Amino acid sequence: VDEDSGELAVSEDPAPEHLVRALHQTVDAVGTDMDALRFNTAIAKITELNNEVTKHDGPTPREIAEPLVLMLGPLVPHIAEELWAKLGHDETVVYQQFPKADPNLLVADTIEIPVQVNGKVRARIKIAAEADKETMSAAALSHPTIAAQLDGAEPKKVVAVPGKLVNLVI
Repeated sequence: VDEDSGELAVSEDPAPEHLVRALHQTVDAVGTDMDALRFNTAIAKITELNNEVTKHDGPTPREIAEPLVLMLGPLVPHIAEELWAKLGHDETVVYQQFPKADPNLLVADTIEIPVQVNGKVRARIKIAAEADKETMSAAALSHPTIAAQLDGAEPKKVVAVPGKLVNLVI
């Protein structure tokens, strides 16, 4: 809802991938928190998603707005009912199904891992989540900060733990 006019600010355009991924991660986390009666953490995760949506330029994509309102339903039913009606629905939000997360969108494509030199974190690199030891080592050695630390020397040992970290011993 537009803060100034109170008009609906929702578009039918497809949502960017990062928002869709954030939505599905939030749906999964909120569902788990609700089942465990952890309402405060569920609200915090919805707030994080709302912050991501707020950063998005332009109106909120409907494919994000509707599941967001559905997640709000059990927590703030009166507000969710008003928002649901503003989205153009005649039936009550109470009888709608809680959104389901797509398991394919819960897995990150890239991860950020620390690169240590002699046990101290000197840099962080983003790599593919399924990167092997050789790829991780190559990415770490090519990082400008690490290259400056090595100053042209070869490390004595490179320890790469897939998905976790790279440690260089010089």
